[in-house]
Amino acid sequence: MYDQAIDTPPRLSLGHHCVRSGPALVPLLAALGFVLFTTLRCPLKDDIAWLLYVAQQWLAGRQLYVDLIEVNPPMIVWILALPAALSAALGVAAKFAAVPFFAACVLSSAGWCARLLRGYGPLGAAPLPLFAATGTVLLVLPGPEFGQREHLLVAAALPYLCIFARSLDGGPTQPAGETIAGILAGVGCALKPQFLLAFVLLEILGRMRGLRLVRRMTISAALTLLLYVAAVLLFFPAYFTNAIPLGLALYGASDVGWLQLLSDSRAVLLADAVAFMLWWSSRDKLRDRALPLTLAVFAAGAILVWLLEEKSWFYHRLPASIFTTLALVYWVSVLGRPEIGRRAAFLMVIFVPLGLLGVGRAAISRWQEQIEIAAGSRLTAERKLEQVIRSEKGREATSPFRNGSVSASRWSTIPASNGRRASIRCGLWWAKCGAARSTAMPGATGRSIAGWSKIFSPAAPIWPWSMNARVSTTSAR
Repeated sequence: MYDQAIDTPPRLSLGHHCVRSGPALVPLLAALGFVLFTTLRCPLKDDIAWLLYVAQQWLAGRQLYVDLIEVNPPMIVWILALPAALSAALGVAAKFAAVPFFAACVLSSAGWCARLLRGYGPLGAAPLPLFAATGTVLLVLPGPEFGQREHLLVAAALPYLCIFARSLDGGPTQPAGETIAGILAGVGCALKPQFLLAFVLLEILGRMRGLRLVRRMTISAALTLLLYVAAVLLFFPAYFTNAIPLGLALYGASDVGWLQLLSDSRAVLLADAVAFMLWWSSRDKLRDRALPLTLAVFAAGAILVWLLEEKSWFYHRLPASIFTTLALVYWVSVLGRPEIGRRAAFLMVIFVPLGLLGVGRAAISRWQEQIEIAAGSRLTAERKLEQVIRSEKGREATSPFRNGSVSASRWSTIPASNGRRASIRCGLWWAKCGAARSTAMPGATGRSIAGWSKIFSPAAPIWPWSMNARVSTTSAR
């Protein structure tokens, strides 16, 4: 009777595993289709379009920070040179290469993070659903800010956070993965140097919990930053002499008080507070408890960076919003675990939707205008500008927006009915806000078309170099 064989359940093959986990990818594919359709049918955000134009001009031989006035560090120009070069090679508009490039970046980060977390607690046993949830958040939450520096920074920093959390819980890590994650984190800090503060806050947490400061990941991140600074000093010295003083003068005039900043970020602050509270109530019951803590701490560091910048701009809150949302999504995933008691499960059911509601409402409101433009129920900035031109009896317009991106250095030539030609140089933000109105050119024999907003006045507190408007008239040939 003892020589009878006991049947064991066979291991799932790759095909069976994909069939069982495949439906989890449906929301991700839907989100990807929605983002690509909406973003490609709308004008790019002015910041992104301007940086794409700078990358194109830099590839064409113009000198960054000398011929091209830009205040951002050169890392974003180097990155955007890839889709800019691809668009030139394919002969398509820059945004048709840039938007898929951004999507590929964030999805690659999400996919690699799912692989890094394999075998790390119950969450690591479901890599496809983990990839789908992370990728969906990274795709949808930015809204019109899709492809901003802050968005790419999140994709670069996320693998670092996954390995950091696994190390805090004593899990095994791969040397190659640590090195690459450190390099990506260094690239993220090069995009936005202020976020060194968030990484420092994370490393303080690691030291408090017994993690060594000198590790492969921190060494590779530090070396990446050192090489980057050396490269900027060597190849772009004008960044330190021209761009930094200009940036300080430009952005210092738009500071917002902390009370206003706290009010604008109340949804993110509430969501991050919920993430910390849930971790505290369940910290002794979870095997992968360091993951939600890591996400919440980095989100807190991102909030601190945003407050110190003193700008009430949505995309500055983007890293905090994304990492806080990922922390709350984690707490949604643990609801079915047997080790979670009734009290902890009750807190999750009550507070997680509350935290997600505020962040989700902000994302939905940001998408509303994009959806209306993509669906054709609202005019684009290009059409608005052409309507203004035609209302002033102009016969035709060559729009600066037709190349798929906005560039302040592209001129619109407008043959007017009086036989003269007006040239307009403007930015999408100005036309998109509906601030255009017709004015008469002093000293001109006929009426020209000018769109002015108070933000373009030299006496205004900010002079947005990438969104300036200029009008001149010349005799028609």
